[in-house]
Amino acid sequence: MFRRVYLDNSATTPIDPEVLAAMMPFLTDNFGNASSIHHFGQTARAAVDKARHQTAALINARPNEIVFTSGGTEANNLAIRGVLEANGRVGDHIVTSAIEHSAVKSVCEDLEKLGYEVTYLPVYEDGLVRLDDVKKAVRENTILVTIMTANNEIGTLQPVAEIGKFVAELRKDGKKIFFHTDAVQAAGKIAVDVEEIGCDLLSLSGHKIYAPKGIGALYVRRRVRLHPQNIGGRQERERRGGTESVPNIVAFGKACELALDNLLENSAELKVLRDRFEDLVFEQISGTSLNGSPEKRLPNLSNIMFKGIDGEGLLINLDMQGIAVSTGSACSSGSIEPSPVIKALGAADDIARGAVRFSFGKYNNNEDVDRVLEVLPKAVAILRSLSPTRNPK
Repeated sequence: MFRRVYLDNSATTPIDPEVLAAMMPFLTDNFGNASSIHHFGQTARAAVDKARHQTAALINARPNEIVFTSGGTEANNLAIRGVLEANGRVGDHIVTSAIEHSAVKSVCEDLEKLGYEVTYLPVYEDGLVRLDDVKKAVRENTILVTIMTANNEIGTLQPVAEIGKFVAELRKDGKKIFFHTDAVQAAGKIAVDVEEIGCDLLSLSGHKIYAPKGIGALYVRRRVRLHPQNIGGRQERERRGGTESVPNIVAFGKACELALDNLLENSAELKVLRDRFEDLVFEQISGTSLNGSPEKRLPNLSNIMFKGIDGEGLLINLDMQGIAVSTGSACSSGSIEPSPVIKALGAADDIARGAVRFSFGKYNNNEDVDRVLEVLPKAVAILRSLSPTRNPK
């Protein structure tokens, strides 16, 4: 029997049935505009307010610190551009990492064209930023540090709490500097607490935690001034103009509630499933290795290097047999270049092309792992046989 297995949950997740049930009434009977003062509008407003509380609870924030956006990309743009434009006279230097998601990296590259200076910190073989490098990179004209909480390709968990503490100490000394973290991949999989991290801004996305695509949020600490990027309305406390997408916001809030309620259980189950998968892969397939830190990473993600093959070829082979995986970020799919994240670990181009990401979700089980291991060793062997000059050892 042909069994499809979805192991690309870092790209997107299916909608949870409870999330779908929560949003459906706001696609039908409860269709009001949340800015209207009549009954229909106030019903929508109450639903948005509830979702704001649910979202804030997931990251231990205050409800009035949550700004709903169209997703993680907009949240990152609003955070970075918004804080720079609102505090532009303070500095023109940004510190970030070499493995940020394109929603951060591309913004930084665009800002360089406008005269900003950007320092891209290395991550070394384990895929981790060093706090000492952050300290050395910050200078008099630094206004923003933006380092992701968890990497979307290799799952490594960056020392964001330590970075947040360092930035806070700089502020105590009178320096005007902000700290943003992209927590799109981390939220819902590990505990994310804005007070423990000490960040000023934090980005979230709905479709990574079993909500629909097209909804996300930005946490903005109360004292932080932000220049809106969407102009045309006074929604979201004048930080993001545009009619609220009430059904999506309701869905996102419910997804955040479910993620918080089941965080420890889901995280533990995902880690057990992932570790079993890795043990079997390393046992049955030679010439394989893990990309990034084996300890400091998300519980659901495994990025494995298959020497002697091209990751894109393996992806296609597996897809033909009903198994969905990825060679990296879904936002950069279609690129024939090796992943910049894997290259940042020190891998040569030909080796980096052999990296494949397997990302598990709460609907995966041991039967899925068994099915993948029926197919994967044979697929790797076939691809290696087509490249006889490559040595997988």
